[in-house]
Amino acid sequence: MQFKHPEFLYFLFLLVIPILVHLFQLRKFKKELFTNVKFLKELAIQTRKSSKIKKYLLLATRLLLLTALILAFAQPFFKAKDTKNATNEMYIILDNSFSMQAKGKKGELLKRAVQDLLEHTPENINFSLLTNSDNYYNTNIKSIQQDLQNMQYSATPFQIDNLLAKINARKSAFNKDIIVITDALGLKENQVKSFKKEDNVFFYLPEAEQENNVSVDSVFINQTLDNFYEIGVKVDAFGTKNKDVSVALYNKNKLVAKTLANFETNTTTLKFMIPKENFHGYVAVSDNGLDYDNTYYFSLSKPEKSNVISIGDEEKSKFLSRIYTSDEFNYINYTINTLDYNSIDKQDAIVLNELNDIPQALQTTLKSFVEKGGNVVFIPSQESNTSNVNSFLAAFGSIQFRSLVNAEKMVTKINFSHPLYSSVFEKKVDNFQYPNTKTSFDVSSNASIILGNNDQSAFLSAFQNGVASVYVFSAPINKTNSNFQNSPLIVPTFYNMAQNAQKSGIKSFVIGKNQSTVVETLLSKDEIVSVKNSQNNSKSNFIPVQQILNNKVKLTFNDNPNTAGNYGVFNTNTLIDNLSFNYDRTESNLSNPNTNAADEFEEISDLETIFDTIQTDRTDSQIWKWFVVLTLLFLVIEILIQKLVK
Repeated sequence: MQFKHPEFLYFLFLLVIPILVHLFQLRKFKKELFTNVKFLKELAIQTRKSSKIKKYLLLATRLLLLTALILAFAQPFFKAKDTKNATNEMYIILDNSFSMQAKGKKGELLKRAVQDLLEHTPENINFSLLTNSDNYYNTNIKSIQQDLQNMQYSATPFQIDNLLAKINARKSAFNKDIIVITDALGLKENQVKSFKKEDNVFFYLPEAEQENNVSVDSVFINQTLDNFYEIGVKVDAFGTKNKDVSVALYNKNKLVAKTLANFETNTTTLKFMIPKENFHGYVAVSDNGLDYDNTYYFSLSKPEKSNVISIGDEEKSKFLSRIYTSDEFNYINYTINTLDYNSIDKQDAIVLNELNDIPQALQTTLKSFVEKGGNVVFIPSQESNTSNVNSFLAAFGSIQFRSLVNAEKMVTKINFSHPLYSSVFEKKVDNFQYPNTKTSFDVSSNASIILGNNDQSAFLSAFQNGVASVYVFSAPINKTNSNFQNSPLIVPTFYNMAQNAQKSGIKSFVIGKNQSTVVETLLSKDEIVSVKNSQNNSKSNFIPVQQILNNKVKLTFNDNPNTAGNYGVFNTNTLIDNLSFNYDRTESNLSNPNTNAADEFEEISDLETIFDTIQTDRTDSQIWKWFVVLTLLFLVIEILIQKLVK
């Protein structure tokens, strides 16, 4: 037993006072003469014995009363068994990502966790709450009750290392109790290494009972016909018992088409035909799994002719005129001497076809052109000056052209996942008519490889800046050096390299990926554009980061918006373009929670237990109240002795 105010124990010397009072309480007796004192003597003896007992009882009671009173003021207590952590700061990490929409035994995992926090978190505990989207520091459960009840799911996936970085950034002399509430979906072993050894970490891992889920993964243009687009809708099924689900296509909330998705495998692609007109809608499925990935929003503009120019020898550029036909492209070839620099900003793509030297003025102009959203295709010449080439390409990425190699190479590898070929092949092709090159440059680069040679070198690679791409060939493709012009690959390759996504592609962005796009509009110096939700949800409207590029504006979205849907880009009240935003699909698969990542830490079965345990183990047992009760009890006993004992 320990005392909070041990200095009061010095008052125990006061116990001497009642002892002295009782010892020195002397009383003189007066003699009275009686004729017969036989009976009186016997009565006197009995009275003296009774008086002596009463005095001892009163002495003991008063000593105990005074002792209890002094001990009560000293405030005795029994030390808690976990006293060293009594000053710990408490942090609660709550996963509010979309996977927490899954249903457990008592409903949706997030809503159940919030309810448990509201019911079982002691009101006298101060803590900090961190979620994927919001932070509440040094608060209590009453202060954030309303925020918890109104908590929304976050488009940001659960990254525990990012949240721990926020906790560790708050300097403190105290250790921490950290309670992590997550379904462990996407949890990785290397992420939990950010916990400090001195911190007490508890994991509460609610489990989903329903792991089946159907997700609309993506929408793309499968093929372009004369008057129609054939769009492909990729639908994924996760779990083991997925039934056929209904898939509906909407344009501006009006039903356009509907079909069933049959899952013989975990992925199926559905095809819809839509007119070559502006499309601003979504694809929706209906299932019993997660809700957030059931709808995929996308926008498609009525196709406009893409503007393409090639710079190079006219004879060597004839193959381009057969690809860039007048029904879809405005195509012109220039030699380096006849190039109209003023026309460059009006183009969507520029092909540099086997130029021996790229003038510095052209290099500067093309750098600005790419920043404004234009694509550049570079085809080297056998006589290209490598230092000149490297100086030009250095503006777009790390790449080095070295010596020309006189050795035949075969183009044997296709990057089917690259956006250039996303809608070209129905399946991967293992054997095809391999194009070859007789001479090519030795190239060192960190660019993504689109077409590769049989010696693992790149034949075609690409740099991307978010709104435009720079495509680089490592060899001349004239008929003398290569048969690539006769390959079936040449048409989709050059066709897609010249396409401007703003004019002919699907405009759909992933929330949180910090993507950019370019819209064509002429703004004055003080004008800005805003992005507004088509469903008139004003809370989702925002002003993006924007850069004026002559008659274009580059928009960067950062983490905006926070709600998926169809949006419009407006200059005041004038609609400039349509855009769509979707949530990242990384949490659609509910069947692989990585609970093993939390094995090194204490796992708790419910929140009520952990709060009770922490409070019990770290709270000293205060017993001074019992001594107050004893003081009152001895006072009552003394009164009773005075009245009842004769």
